[in-house]
Amino acid sequence: MQNDKSPQWLKWAREIQALSQTGLAFAVTDYEKNRYARLTELAAEITSSFTNLKSEEISPVFMNQPGYATPKIDVRSAVIREGEILLVQEKTDERWAMPGGWADVGDFPASVAERETEEESGYIVKARKVIGVFDANRSGRPMEFFHAFKIIFLCDLIGGESAISDETIDVGFFSFDNLPPLSQNRTNDRYLNEVKLHLEDPKRAACFD
Repeated sequence: MQNDKSPQWLKWAREIQALSQTGLAFAVTDYEKNRYARLTELAAEITSSFTNLKSEEISPVFMNQPGYATPKIDVRSAVIREGEILLVQEKTDERWAMPGGWADVGDFPASVAERETEEESGYIVKARKVIGVFDANRSGRPMEFFHAFKIIFLCDLIGGESAISDETIDVGFFSFDNLPPLSQNRTNDRYLNEVKLHLEDPKRAACFD
């Protein structure tokens, strides 16, 4: 179990935004809607005070999150070949991560891992077991403002060949002792260490926060 290392202002802003989002989903009267909209503005003002973002830029992003506030789901694939792990270089920050991405509505979790791996790396894989379910916002640094859970699957490599995508600029297998710079919000040392522990002990139970 990881401690929440997010700054206090971010915890407050997240909670206020979530309360506002959920409140707006069930609000009936104009009074209720205006009160919850004000909470959205407060969350934006708090965020603006501690970042380089302007509150008028943040509020529309918050308002575009409809319905009951729930965490997003990020799915990643741990693919091993001859003791080395598959990583893709992300176009956004030019750093490396296990292939994966946000789950879409209607997806099976394992199918996200398999699809994203093929799309981002060119390799065809089959999800075999869950390595862990992590609170992505409490793994050393927050993923982003919105709360997210991360599911990591151990996947078997069954085909394909290296190929980049619209989101990746390079693909490679790396020794755990010689890793490239990691895209920390997507893949960090804690996740990779858990992958290694599962490789050492195939009967190891899934890790969870």
